[in-house]
Amino acid sequence: MSRPHADVVFTGGPVHTVDAVLGRATGAAVTDGRITAVGHDEVRELIGPGTEVVDLAGRLLLPGFQDAHVHPLGAGLELGQCHLAEARDSGEYVRLVGAYADAHPGAEWITGGGWSLEAFPGGNPTAELLDAVVPDRPVFLPNRDHHGAWVNSRALELAGVTRDTPDPADGRIERDAGGNPTGMLQEGAQHLVGRLLPAVTLAEQKAALLRAQSVLHAFGVTAWQDAIVGTYANMTDPVPAYHAVLDEGLLTARVVGALWWDRDRGAEQIPELLERRAAVSRGRFRATTVKVMQDGIAENGTAALLGPYLTACGCVSGNSGISFVDPADLAKYVAELDAHDFQVHFHALGDRAVREALDAVRAARAANGFRDTRHHLAHLQVVHPDDVARFRELGAAANIQALWAAHEPQMDELTLPFLGPERGAWQYPFGDLLRSGAALAAGSDWPVSSPDPFQALHVAVNRRIPGAPDGTPAFLPAQRLDLAAAVAAYTAGSAHVNHLDDTGTVTPGKLADLVVLDRDPFAGPPEAVAETRVLQTFVDGRRVYAAADA
Repeated sequence: MSRPHADVVFTGGPVHTVDAVLGRATGAAVTDGRITAVGHDEVRELIGPGTEVVDLAGRLLLPGFQDAHVHPLGAGLELGQCHLAEARDSGEYVRLVGAYADAHPGAEWITGGGWSLEAFPGGNPTAELLDAVVPDRPVFLPNRDHHGAWVNSRALELAGVTRDTPDPADGRIERDAGGNPTGMLQEGAQHLVGRLLPAVTLAEQKAALLRAQSVLHAFGVTAWQDAIVGTYANMTDPVPAYHAVLDEGLLTARVVGALWWDRDRGAEQIPELLERRAAVSRGRFRATTVKVMQDGIAENGTAALLGPYLTACGCVSGNSGISFVDPADLAKYVAELDAHDFQVHFHALGDRAVREALDAVRAARAANGFRDTRHHLAHLQVVHPDDVARFRELGAAANIQALWAAHEPQMDELTLPFLGPERGAWQYPFGDLLRSGAALAAGSDWPVSSPDPFQALHVAVNRRIPGAPDGTPAFLPAQRLDLAAAVAAYTAGSAHVNHLDDTGTVTPGKLADLVVLDRDPFAGPPEAVAETRVLQTFVDGRRVYAAADA
């Protein structure tokens, strides 16, 4: 009996299935949104009069990428505001802020962000620089990682932030020698000014989310985990925007939302999280995860370390960073969340935060046994060697942001000198994690860094940023991943973390979330990985992006 004709057939491969059994193929067929065949010339037998045939012509077909840690709404909003991510030096930042203010004379506040810490001495810009171009309106500009904000004097004045304002428990006001605020607010101190920002309208949120979805689809991303669903650091809760685009049938990606854990509260918020999970999950959007930010970042000294940071002179400081949630409490909270079938998505950047998060997962396993909750730790900048094997032992996934694992100014000027050589060598141990048997997932943390998976894959494989100057050494080259392992992390690994088990590989029966590239990056040199582009992106076998030359 003949098989029914397929809706779409991809032929002329290669097809990189990310499936250990199928390996590589040269064709795949899709019917009713699912992959119905993977193989070689025999797949062409499914072509009928109504079948769309996609001739790969030697270009690679992959499963859709899944971004396991991203902030689409915030990224989309920044793209429509004073967007600084494409610039690199302080003078250009100031020029762009001034130009944006001049072009938007009616804007009550100048907002946006995306600037890089290394553009300013010690990573700390001043209000004085902004005052020169925007003296009369408040300015609030988070840096690229959203762990700090650059503000002008008018913003400080409106917020009542003076030399007498104490630092919040979870942040720091940068000050001059006289104790006066200089215009840089770290971590929780951002809220001192950010609480005054005008609310973002629902129409603006919808436009921002759709803008971000278009960008992600253009980079081959078919699903993601929104790493903060709730309000934090003046970031807008994305739930209304997700619901609005869902109701209009415009959400084409699959989304898992990580509900924000309020670190100023305790277990009393768990019933609220349970209610919110039930209330907001529908269609392609499921809020089945809880996000716990356990520490900050290394560049501003708030990543939680097992030992103190060094000072600029190489001396031992009195600062070991911040654990935002008491580790004993964290263990109790995670055990209770696990018992309610919540996945926990940890921000764990320093080695102490990583250990505290793993200890909390251990407490959950001890209390509840091994449940299919798939907890994961994101960022993992510094991991003590004693903790590497614990990921596999505890069933905790390593959620990597590979683009950061390279020599660049933020690493060389603001991180390595303050970590010291021993801890500096423990950074981003992707190779060790993989060799230990840990499950790897991957994400971008956009708008902190590029949403393009091939930028991150390039660094995972080369441990150099794309376009690095000749002679730039690889950063801890023993921690490289091969391209197959890196691609698996960004597809099947992230699908595992997202509980999207019917995606992540090109396998019969799975959902047809697929990406056509402009080449086969496995056939070229590792140094050229970042040159790869996405030509077409499919979700449920339907095209959601096509390049002009596809």
